[in-house]
Amino acid sequence: MAIKVLVVDDSAVMRLLVSDILQHSESIKVVDTASNGKEAVKKTLELNPDVVVMDMIMGQYDGLYGVTQIMKQKPTPVLLLSSLGNTDLSPILKALHAGAFDYINKPSKNNTKIRDIEQKLIRKVILASKADLSKLGRQQINPNTHHHTFSDSLPYDAIVIGSSTGGPSAIETVLAKLPGNLTIPVFIAQHMPENFVPSFVQRLNKISALEVVMGKRDMKATPGLVIIAPGNKNMIVRKNRTGEIVISFNNKHFKEFNNPSINALMDSVAEVYGKKTIGVILTGMGKDGAHGVKKIKETG
Repeated sequence: MAIKVLVVDDSAVMRLLVSDILQHSESIKVVDTASNGKEAVKKTLELNPDVVVMDMIMGQYDGLYGVTQIMKQKPTPVLLLSSLGNTDLSPILKALHAGAFDYINKPSKNNTKIRDIEQKLIRKVILASKADLSKLGRQQINPNTHHHTFSDSLPYDAIVIGSSTGGPSAIETVLAKLPGNLTIPVFIAQHMPENFVPSFVQRLNKISALEVVMGKRDMKATPGLVIIAPGNKNMIVRKNRTGEIVISFNNKHFKEFNNPSINALMDSVAEVYGKKTIGVILTGMGKDGAHGVKKIKETG
């Protein structure tokens, strides 16, 4: 059965272009279109689409309104498709936090450029149709004020986390629960556009008792430090000449995903920390991370 999609954009031309692109896939059927967030909510309730593809800037009833109301009234995977990411990330991050499934940056210079992301759009719509609806609703994540502690004799030396589609909210949930006295570093590779990472790091610092930073070359992996991979490089860890564990980057190309590659990070953490590594895959898109988790398991 074809995946039913509702396309939402205030531009009639863009609604036509996106609909045409999606229907190039035999597994997708565009059931209707809407011109703003309010109309999107109404048609989601009426048509019961499997996925909603939604723009962000649409006047009073924008994409954030649409996502928030859909998650309240009829949780449905919403894939954001907007050029707003080129200028202002805050509304997009708010929409992701409100329950949007994922985001694709829409080319801003020319409407016809939308065809450049055709395969990515189709792939993510298919992934969105398989999303766990129970995890799509808005979650209130508060800063960690509990006095949880970790024992000094923790039998692990590092935590490495990989996540993809739907990952930001999962990472928020995990970091909000980690105690401030964690005695080991945390490394994270999240599939995310390069320009999103600084804002994401800033948000994580507000909800985590740990310090969260974006990885930089030769940065030391100190206890309790959370290091997020930049969105334009494959981050790894290595030992420097004095034996200290530091951040580095490599140019190795991985088949599954790159910049950042979960496999690249997990492989390097497994090599440096060996069996004292905790490896976690929070969400996935494809097979990125599978090799890394296997390597961690083999070392332990």
